[in-house]
Amino acid sequence: MRPRKRFAQHWLRSDAVLNKIVEAAQLSSSDRVLEIGPGQGVLTRRLFPEVKSLVAVELDRDLCRKLAQKFGDIENFILLQGDFLALDVPEALNVAPEIFHHQNKVVANIPYNITGPILEKLLGKIAKPNPNPYDSIVLLVQKEVGDRLCAKPGSKAFGALSVRVQYLADCEIVCSVPRKAFYPPPKVESAVVKLTPRNISTPAENPKWLSTLVKVGFANKRKMLRNNLKSLVDRDRLMEFFEKQNLEPEIRAERLSVKDWVALSNEIDSIQR
Repeated sequence: MRPRKRFAQHWLRSDAVLNKIVEAAQLSSSDRVLEIGPGQGVLTRRLFPEVKSLVAVELDRDLCRKLAQKFGDIENFILLQGDFLALDVPEALNVAPEIFHHQNKVVANIPYNITGPILEKLLGKIAKPNPNPYDSIVLLVQKEVGDRLCAKPGSKAFGALSVRVQYLADCEIVCSVPRKAFYPPPKVESAVVKLTPRNISTPAENPKWLSTLVKVGFANKRKMLRNNLKSLVDRDRLMEFFEKQNLEPEIRAERLSVKDWVALSNEIDSIQR
């Protein structure tokens, strides 16, 4: 089938990249895996022999028919047709055998135009983390997004997305993926990333306030943090915090680590209570 622009379809055709995705997932015979957007099934074909069960969610009805023809007889594979963002996967699997419930890993080549919403559904939000976190999430994403997910404080790529995701998970770049690895080649470079959700070591006392603080703090990255936050935080209180944390008064949002953001949130929240 020809890729469809309206579904942002680009077929991954590099065996080397597919192998790296599977390797990064560290699959075992006890894993129950969720794949989002299986497309023509090139990754799917590599996954189901390695795991206890594989649940794939595909929006394109024509692709679903092709996938059903290819893999319909595979006992540990089940295909759900629908929009992953709108689909309640556990509810859709209510009548499925037990092995298809409670996926513990995600492995997927996702549509780049909905990466943010997919990450939010998989990880949750700062204020509402996923109550049943996955053991690991391996995704093929736009390289610019991958760089932002895994960026270190002080780097150009570090932003609000970095803080929101790194608050909930450890992030690493597995490998870069050139455009020629796809048909048709996308206009952007790609990367495989691995996210490992974890218990939050230093949780914010008021996660909703932290979420607001991060959003406003990064609203204008060219401005100093004190100017971005002036509508939320008293300037003198903010200066006191900077001094206590040994941070420069002229610091910008991208220089604060996730730990710094949590400390700032807790400090200001305690004052304002």
